[in-house]
Parts: sequence; structure tokens; C-alpha cells
Amino acid sequence: MKKSRIASTFERIKKEGRKAFIPYIMAGDPDLYKTMERVLLLEKCGADIVELGVPFSDPLADGPTIQRAAERALKAGVTLKKVLGFVSELRYQTQIPIVLMTYYNPVFKYGEGRFVSDAVTAGADGVIIPDLPPEEAADLIKLSRTGKTQPGLDTIFLAAPTSTLERAKRIVSASSGFVYYVSITGITGAGLTLDTTFKDHISMVRDLTGKPIAVGFGVSTPEEARIVAESADGVIIGSAIVKKFHEDPAGAEEFIRGLREAIRQ
Repeated sequence: MKKSRIASTFERIKKEGRKAFIPYIMAGDPDLYKTMERVLLLEKCGADIVELGVPFSDPLADGPTIQRAAERALKAGVTLKKVLGFVSELRYQTQIPIVLMTYYNPVFKYGEGRFVSDAVTAGADGVIIPDLPPEEAADLIKLSRTGKTQPGLDTIFLAAPTSTLERAKRIVSASSGFVYYVSITGITGAGLTLDTTFKDHISMVRDLTGKPIAVGFGVSTPEEARIVAESADGVIIGSAIVKKFHEDPAGAEEFIRGLREAIRQ
């Protein structure tokens, strides 16, 4: 199978001696036209990969900021099908890697095979489904790896501070593109504690795989991003960016550039 955009991006970043900046925004918040502007702004500000949320009515892993963003997108009529159409349109503007963050219910209703096929055709590069554990994802993984002349869809699973050694092995084996390390046991946007336990557990996961490890959940300031980047290959920042775009859009670019520079340090 041909190498994915995500894998190629991490290889390039590693050669350049830096870490990946992976911002998250909700597709359709407040509408898809504004989402297009924001993805292009994120790329302009130095994003390496963009994580694009698919709105869902019961986002169990998300905190209040992203829940409210999902509600705004749902009120705007945004669906999984419309997000895939949006990614297809986005590909006329940029080739930045796009990771879809969704929940299993929309994928199940859409149909796993159809979802993978349409996502790849649209130009999506990876998918994160927080409520689909690797033990139950065999069919999705198989469907996502079927690309022969073109990349399939990277399946990205979440390792947490509570993951045992055996579970971490299963997670890194099922993941492609990168492994998503959840820095806290809780929801997105919750407080982040950066201590030796955090670093030790990432080291344990790193000992199991050569795949890149990106850290998310709870990273909200440039200083936190800088510290996380010392241990990770990439830093995922969602709630803080979603909140900034919603509450202070005029200050969003400066804030995003500050995060990017902190990660570069």
C-alpha cells in the first residue's frame, strides 16, 4: 500500500528535527464556509495535520467547549456525508493531511465500507473513533488497509495513562499514521498535569512501537504545548483553539502562531 500523507508528513518533520502541530476544529462550526477559511488559516499558521471533528449529538469524549461546537454545527445541518463532501471541496485548496474525528454511531449508520471508500475518495487521510476500541475494529481496520495503488485510511487509536502494557500493545498494533496518546483520564479540555508519570508512560508506549506518538486532550497553552512536545512527536490542541475561534476570532491567528512557535522550541 502506498504511504499515506500522514506517514510522509511525520517522516519529513522528523528529518527537519521538529514536532508536528495538529490543531482540531469542528466541521460546520459555525458553518462549512467558515470551516474552510479556518483550515486554510491553520495551514498558513504552520499546522502540519488538521483534525476535523464530525458533529455528533452524544460526544462522550468531548468536554463542554467541543460539545457546544458540535451543537452549533448540528443546528447548521452538518452531517457526516456533508463533512466528506467538504473534505472533497477542501482538496481543491490544500493537500494538508486531514484526520476525521467522529463517533461510531454515524459510521455504523453510514456503513463502514461506504464510509471508508467515501472518506478515501474525498481525500481524508485518517480517522479517530474514540468509542470504537481496537478489539471491535477488525472490520474497519481491514477495510481501511485495502488500498493498493493509493493510500487507504489511517486508523488512529487512543492510548491513555490507564492503559496497561498489554492493552498498549494492542493499541499500537491497530494504529496506523500515528498513535494518539490521551494525556489525561477524562474529557477534552480538562486540566493537564505534566509530571514524571506522564513522561514515563509515554516512554512505555514508545518502547512498543516506532510509530509517531501525538499527545492531545488538555493542552491549552503555549507552555503546555512546549512541554508536551519534549516527549511527543506531535501535539494535538482542540478545545483551546475551538474556544478562541468562537469567542475571539480576531485574536485566533496570533494565538495559533504562538502555539506553533512553542512546539517548535
